[in-house]
Amino acid sequence: MTERWGVTESAPTAPAPTYKLGNEKLIKVLPNASNRLLGLLKKQGRAEHGALRIKVIGGGCSGLQYKMDLVDGPANRDIMVVSAEVRVVIDPKSALFVSGSELDYSDDLQSGGFKVKNPNAVVTCSCGESFAA
Repeated sequence: MTERWGVTESAPTAPAPTYKLGNEKLIKVLPNASNRLLGLLKKQGRAEHGALRIKVIGGGCSGLQYKMDLVDGPANRDIMVVSAEVRVVIDPKSALFVSGSELDYSDDLQSGGFKVKNPNAVVTCSCGESFAA
């Protein structure tokens, strides 16, 4: 904000993103994943408004793979689901592939990390990193 000639001018602000609210029929966060994500969001200072973005992209041995990032909130046209106190944002195209999925987490030494249990995956890679729908 700047003040000039007794008039306060504020910088133009970007409009808030428009997004839709989804429910756990799109994606459900299981307790282990929730605990881990809430800890990561808090560690990054995003506990209040942060979210997990799940995106389906081309790649991997089966053709599709998940990309997950911690973000500040939903973008335009996203679908936001609040499950187990975690905000998950998904773009409409990716939502077609993850509908009905569950997100879990394991700290197992061999196969640890976040895992998407996807009922739409007809083929999965042996490493568990990619799928085909």
